[in-house]
Amino acid sequence: MDFMKEALKEAEKAKRLGEVPVGAVIVKDDEIISRGYNRREILNSVLAHGEIMAIDEATKVLNNWRLDGCSMYVTLEPCPMCAGAILQSRISKLYIGTFDPVSGAAGSVINILENDNLNKWTNVKWCYDEECSSVLINFFKERRKS
Repeated sequence: MDFMKEALKEAEKAKRLGEVPVGAVIVKDDEIISRGYNRREILNSVLAHGEIMAIDEATKVLNNWRLDGCSMYVTLEPCPMCAGAILQSRISKLYIGTFDPVSGAAGSVINILENDNLNKWTNVKWCYDEECSSVLINFFKERRKS
């Protein structure tokens, strides 16, 4: 299964709601255990990022806040809040579809996930998926037209 494609399906859900199209899935033992997409506007919550939604669901599925051995696939590089939650939840690997030059916290602007001053690292894998980039570029082009 192409897990980044599954994350893109989540991003599409956000887009249909008029949300910034970012999606995430969390995988354990080659099986998706949770999904999330941006819902900040719908839920009127600054916390309702796709990564946070997926982490929250995964902790319930596993009945444990520790997500050791899990991988997250996300269409856009996490912001500082999401990177902190990924680190705190102990997700082992993070696969990123495209970078965020404005608020990326996995290496583009800052790097929270691979920081020697913190006691935990998350293994970051950059996928540079063209579709992840184009979904966001097209979303913001359309938004500017409105």
